[in-house]
Amino acid sequence: MSKAYSSNLTQWQWELIEPLIPPAKPGGRNREVEIWSVLNAIFYLLTQGCTWRNLPGDFPAWQTVYTYFRKWRKDGTWVAIHEKLRDWVRSQQERKPEPSEAIIDSQSVKTAAMLNQSVGYDAGKKIKGRKRFLTVDTLGLVLSVFVTAASQTEREGGKVVLQRLKEKGTRIARLHTIWVDGGFTGDTFMMWVMDLCHWVVQVVLRPQEHKGFVLLPKRWVVERTFGWLSWCRRLSRDHEGLPETSEMWIYIAMIRIMVRRLA
Repeated sequence: MSKAYSSNLTQWQWELIEPLIPPAKPGGRNREVEIWSVLNAIFYLLTQGCTWRNLPGDFPAWQTVYTYFRKWRKDGTWVAIHEKLRDWVRSQQERKPEPSEAIIDSQSVKTAAMLNQSVGYDAGKKIKGRKRFLTVDTLGLVLSVFVTAASQTEREGGKVVLQRLKEKGTRIARLHTIWVDGGFTGDTFMMWVMDLCHWVVQVVLRPQEHKGFVLLPKRWVVERTFGWLSWCRRLSRDHEGLPETSEMWIYIAMIRIMVRRLA
């Protein structure tokens, strides 16, 4: 067991998430590594933002930790854990597992200097890097994620993240309304959402007569979610070679938030 880092899972948190961890493959060697320690190492990387090779020595070997991280990204384990925990959090808040409304927004972040895949320039925010598209429910819990070059337009990126949400099938059967900001306006985008997804797009615009910070109905929820992600140093800047890896760190950040709420 590693030292008592602030990012570590407590006993209760581990007991909550342990049943969601896939068992070792039958017929092979027994697991020699403690999965609790592997998760603590991954949460340490998330919160502290260090490189894999600089993982403290009291965690399992970084190669082992990375192997589990990569394997669970490819086989869908991280997303499956995330989906189950979101259902539990919604039930705890006396909500049905399937949301009826969702909010979509994007955030542009700078990338590390050595990255060149899916990197672009957001002329509006004047940021060279990547753009994160999120859809969240009315509690701010993530429903779908799409990370791409910062040069991607709101409408085109919005189509991808909503298409990913649509693919969840029965898990979003009650969904009927998508709340967006002015960047997602336009008849073409709205008709695409209605024709393909059968959802209604509601636009929340910032009042022109107000200056400075304005709390916008519905829209503030997704802004708060972006604020939650900023607590994690790994997500303060995009260091990942693949945008798919960046997407997975967002899911892992939400897993940590939801586990702490539940236990």
